[in-house]
Amino acid sequence: MNKITFIGGSGFIGTELIEKFKTDYIISNLDKKESETFKELTVLADVRNKESLRKIPKDTDIVILLAAEHTDNVTPTSLYYDVNVEGTRNVLEIMDEMNINNIIFTSSVAIYGLDKDEPDEDSPADPFNHYGKSKWAAEEILREWHSRQPEKRTVMILRPTVVFGEKNRGNVYNLLKQIKTGRFLMIGDGKNKKSMSYVRNIVTFIKYWVDQGNKGYHVFNYADKPDLSTVELINVVYDKIGRHKSGIKIPYFIGYLGGIAFDILAKLSGRKFPVSSVRIKKFCSTTQFSASKIINIGFKAPYTLREGLERTIDTIS
Repeated sequence: MNKITFIGGSGFIGTELIEKFKTDYIISNLDKKESETFKELTVLADVRNKESLRKIPKDTDIVILLAAEHTDNVTPTSLYYDVNVEGTRNVLEIMDEMNINNIIFTSSVAIYGLDKDEPDEDSPADPFNHYGKSKWAAEEILREWHSRQPEKRTVMILRPTVVFGEKNRGNVYNLLKQIKTGRFLMIGDGKNKKSMSYVRNIVTFIKYWVDQGNKGYHVFNYADKPDLSTVELINVVYDKIGRHKSGIKIPYFIGYLGGIAFDILAKLSGRKFPVSSVRIKKFCSTTQFSASKIINIGFKAPYTLREGLERTIDTIS
């Protein structure tokens, strides 16, 4: 049995991953917060504190690095770089000390930027926000680390699209809840396409990859195909709950100005609001990405995108 150490495994994706791996692998989890589900497997550590990373078990075979600052409104913005970039560097330095040579790193399609024409893994990086910029910088560190000893080291970088699932409270959950509870206002025409990732499909792919025992340097986008437009996504919710949708649509420029107003209000009040100009921009942008590389290696997701959405909708009250 391989021994796997998760770093940042107490969160949404990490909890699903540990559940997926724990039967077949020996698991440890390092995180700055305790896991609500796997307390007995968790040791407190912070990727910003290199000394705390020495708690990685000495006989670890694979590190799966999930720890990240990823929300839209992280303050100060330097945290993106402290955690996502310097944290990655710290993990690799401790791995070198401990002679651990295999890492899986969760990056993001945010490295491509917005409104691209279905970029694949060879498309140029063009991140538009600090999250994407910091993830790209971390990838560069991993690429350089592998290149120093390519015959010895193994790196798999996974770039998921927006991830959703039953226990998540992120942007997709908020959107689904707003629609289900009748508090949703459509901004824009809804024709923009969205690549999305159901969490149980992602964790199945990561375990599939580990089970294969692959070596070398690999980068994959992850998205559950086919993509839905925003209108099609909304229709899935209305179909599921048996309700007719409203035909009211707010033009994008009015919605964006409203987002700017909330930005100003947040700055003046020190509060965080669910509406911002960045979130309006992301909602109305095309965020569509190629996933043909994963499909071509033979991986088959256990759930369709619609099934994942319906399973998530069922958990929203």
